[in-house]
Amino acid sequence: MKEVIGFIGVGSIGGPMASRLLDAGHDVVGYDTRADALDALQQKGLKVASSPREVADAAQIVLVSLPTPDVVRQVASGPDGIVEGRAVRIYVDLSTTGPKTAEEIAKRLAEHDITAVDAPVTGGVAGAALGKLTLMAAGPAGAIARVSPVLATLGQVEVVGDKAGMGQSLKLINNALSATHMAITAEAMVLGVKAGLDPEIILNVLNKGSGRNTSTEERFPKFVLTRTFDNGFANALMRKDLKLYMEMAENFQVPLWVATAVDRLWMQTVVEIGPNENTTTIVKTIEKWAGVEVRGKSARPV
Repeated sequence: MKEVIGFIGVGSIGGPMASRLLDAGHDVVGYDTRADALDALQQKGLKVASSPREVADAAQIVLVSLPTPDVVRQVASGPDGIVEGRAVRIYVDLSTTGPKTAEEIAKRLAEHDITAVDAPVTGGVAGAALGKLTLMAAGPAGAIARVSPVLATLGQVEVVGDKAGMGQSLKLINNALSATHMAITAEAMVLGVKAGLDPEIILNVLNKGSGRNTSTEERFPKFVLTRTFDNGFANALMRKDLKLYMEMAENFQVPLWVATAVDRLWMQTVVEIGPNENTTTIVKTIEKWAGVEVRGKSARPV
């Protein structure tokens, strides 16, 4: 029998991660505010707790995958939170919360002899399901060594620093690049279609040349040309990450000319298309302005 692991937040990415831990033979104690998110995992053997504190009473290692800094703070150090748990010794944050929040929580937990490991992930829903995430781990070496066998079930562990917040810094850099790839690809694809080019031909050529990126290689062929837009990451969350990235840059006095423009486009997409729509819908914002649609031959009918 493997170690009991706590897991809080079993949404679109957290759910597949918790599922992989169960498949690996761990006893997993989980909590989420949405009962429906727990149902399928409970059938696989997940033990459902009634609060973050109850999770932290049952497991020495508690992982969290949560949507916003405020939710993470509440779960980690609020009333009935992880900080009040009797068993927990290591807290691992897989969320994207920014370095400031990670540092604050690490300090608060340290007052209760709980060590924080900052380990945000990249790789999306598909990577979570396949155990092919990349985890950017930062924290004390002993704590990282202790949790690495567990995290290895989820993907490749890259140690990026020795204190909480450093993983968050790298994750925000990663997501800013991802957001920029998607935004500029959306503009380019709409322009190409308006110029009379076939969108499938555009992507085929781009992916053989220097213009290729993760959006041309994966997101646009899978989710935009098909018009499914079901890539599993919401516009509001991308905007949240961009705001955290800009806050981090302001703290370090680094100017962000390009990222500021990308943030403005994402803000407009949240307003016009919707905060809960997936991030590939950013192309719809530009399509509306240009009066064309980026649609492949395999797209579902209008």
